Amino acid sequence: MAIRAQTQPGRPTGALFSLLWCTVLSGCAEPEPDAYGNFEAREVVVAAEIAGRLVRFEAREGEQILAGAVVGETDTAELERRLEETLAQQRASVARAAEAAAQVEALEVQLATAQGEYQRTLRLYQAEAATARQLNQSEGEARTLARRVEAARAQAAAIREEGSAAEARIQQTREQIDRGQITNPERGTVLATYVEAGEFVQPGAPLYKVADLDSLTLRAYVSGAQLAGVRLGQTVQVQVDGEAGELRTVEGRVAWISSEAEFTPTPIQTREERTDQVYAVKIVVPNPDGLLKIGMPGEVLLRGEPDDGEQETAAGFSPDRWGG
Repeated sequence: MAIRAQTQPGRPTGALFSLLWCTVLSGCAEPEPDAYGNFEAREVVVAAEIAGRLVRFEAREGEQILAGAVVGETDTAELERRLEETLAQQRASVARAAEAAAQVEALEVQLATAQGEYQRTLRLYQAEAATARQLNQSEGEARTLARRVEAARAQAAAIREEGSAAEARIQQTREQIDRGQITNPERGTVLATYVEAGEFVQPGAPLYKVADLDSLTLRAYVSGAQLAGVRLGQTVQVQVDGEAGELRTVEGRVAWISSEAEFTPTPIQTREERTDQVYAVKIVVPNPDGLLKIGMPGEVLLRGEPDDGEQETAAGFSPDRWGG
């Protein structure tokens, strides 16, 4: 007896099941990224400010350093000796200035007396009670004292200028001694070091490079057609390579949009041809777990919308801060 295969109602056949499964798979496929780019950070190269031997240098690659932390010191023994010499010169100038001021005061008293004597002799001469010789003599004494007062005042002024110059040298030397301390300018991670303790450095010589890796910036490129859908402060999805080759999605905010078009850089892959002009955008992405690395590629999904009131400045990210 022949047996015929029967299909149960509501159950798809094999061909129909395959078709439905392909439809489901196509609907669950990963969306095509809208832009591509690489992560970067604002790197700061700390340089020596004075010449000298590094008596201490404690910056280490991979180490996190707080802003204001002293990570090294340049030998300032010669500067300190110069400071002591200048301080001694200043003390001597102060003493000389006091003596010059006392001398000026004494001469001014003598001049006032001589001028008074001249006026008295002039009245006697006019009353024919004094001779011309007496008048000339009193007038000469007054003039001589006036010149001596002027000379003493000029000398006192020169001494005060010497004291002021010494004070300026003292201030300058103290600033140089302070610059001998290598102070970290901002919180971040040491990316590279260029010197070791004991080396002699010149002003401007790079010592180490630091960058804040708590958030990185993805510089990506969008086409002119996509540009209309990009806003400052807009929340976007950024995909990066995770563990086991899987993509990991993190959120970022658009912090800067270029005002000029440019040709797509060679390392960047987009859906458009490299010869097409694109616009650079910067997307700030938090990096609390250190997943993101400088130079790491990233893919952008422009799915978010800008928050109310955040089209010009979002979460502290403004064009002035992140642009350029």
